[in-house]
Amino acid sequence: MIFDSLILDVDGTIWNTTEVVARAWNRQIKKYFPEVKPVNAEVLKTQFGKPMNIIADNLFPSLTEEEKDRLMEYCCKAEQEEIENNKENITFPNVCETIISLSKKIPIFIVSNCQIGYIELVMKKNGIEKYITDYECFGKTRLNKDENISLVIKRNNLQKPAYVGDTQGDYEACKKAGVPFIWASYGFGKPDDEGYFAKIDDFSKLVSLIKA
Repeated sequence: MIFDSLILDVDGTIWNTTEVVARAWNRQIKKYFPEVKPVNAEVLKTQFGKPMNIIADNLFPSLTEEEKDRLMEYCCKAEQEEIENNKENITFPNVCETIISLSKKIPIFIVSNCQIGYIELVMKKNGIEKYITDYECFGKTRLNKDENISLVIKRNNLQKPAYVGDTQGDYEACKKAGVPFIWASYGFGKPDDEGYFAKIDDFSKLVSLIKA
């Protein structure tokens, strides 16, 4: 096999929560800071994958740092509840079955720039907890994505990992961490150049890619 492990992004790679999250965030914005412009799914697609503090800077520039932190706390709490109660299928096609299949051959990990509890929620909602070996997030470590990727690699003694993500930020993190990047082209973004290892238009394509 080319790789001994896969590290996955969440938003734009495993699932698309932007519609659900927009509903939750807008309720909190209207309640606590009505002067702030509401968000929508398309706006969130341009922000997901960035650290939470950067998202707050981009979406709530008129607020003070303390207000941004407070609003993000309100939004993230409401987001978790909204996703928890969501009955729609927001996971991209073939994700869960592919993770289950690949986990029998190589360990699967998750690294995201999300808040604490979000990765646990995506695993729970998709029933993939036992197929994910380890995970890390910005909310826990306050580290950049490349640093969290390196952290997971080090503590699991990975020799040939690859990262699967969808944005330029994911691609840059992989370059900094020295990890091959597999671009999920069905997601929210794209790399600025073609220096990525491979491109997939469906999550299931990882199976044949790993066997290559």
